[in-house]
Amino acid sequence: MIPDLFWLTEAQFSKILPHLPTDTRGKARVDDRRVISGIVHVLKSGGRWIDAPPEYGPKKTLYNRYVRWAAKGVWVQLFEALAAAGGPPTQVLIDSSAVKAHRSASGGKGGSGAQAIGRSRGGRTTKIHALTDAKCRPVAFMLTGGQVADCTAGAELLARMPSCNILHGDKGYDTNALRRQIEAGGAMPNIPPKANRKWKNCFSPFLYRNRNAIERMFCRLKDFRRVATRYDRSAVNFLAAVCIAATVSYWL
Repeated sequence: MIPDLFWLTEAQFSKILPHLPTDTRGKARVDDRRVISGIVHVLKSGGRWIDAPPEYGPKKTLYNRYVRWAAKGVWVQLFEALAAAGGPPTQVLIDSSAVKAHRSASGGKGGSGAQAIGRSRGGRTTKIHALTDAKCRPVAFMLTGGQVADCTAGAELLARMPSCNILHGDKGYDTNALRRQIEAGGAMPNIPPKANRKWKNCFSPFLYRNRNAIERMFCRLKDFRRVATRYDRSAVNFLAAVCIAATVSYWL
């Protein structure tokens, strides 16, 4: 194994080791650090699983580990555990970003709606909705079709909002229902009011200037080419890719 091909150092791998499955039966698993490094390489490069460098081991092993742990929720739980270990943030930001669904993402069971693929101005797309702290670090994700409005998905995502003092969002989240939900969670909504509002809610442009942190987070996630373009048919698998990219980029 060429050391430079490892995406995870020993120190980084030691952080995720306690969160990996231990219920292995029969033959022992192939080296986790090597396999996870191979998975990260594929997500980062955007290549096919069959094109992964042979130093990471059998291609089938990489794909099977990625898919099976996605189905078990291992990748999402790993991300959430490391994000929670970072402690409660003072400020939380909410936003979404659309990604193009490749033609290979078609054909998932249940139809495109069940697999979080919809039609928007960009064609067939998936929206990644996220909550982050003021340091760009993501704390929660969810997926919808590209046609779903931010305020619609925001209600579900805000149910997972960590304890904080302020929540920043753009005008897409300026609804009375979302404002009440944020306030019920103990936070102050800092959302610019829409132009057609008769009553303009309290808004601080000074505090809002740092909201670009979540935009920078999405840009960094999309450095992983299999996140910037969705190739996975299953929404479960694509969410796993997003969580792996977020874990490697921000929590290790």
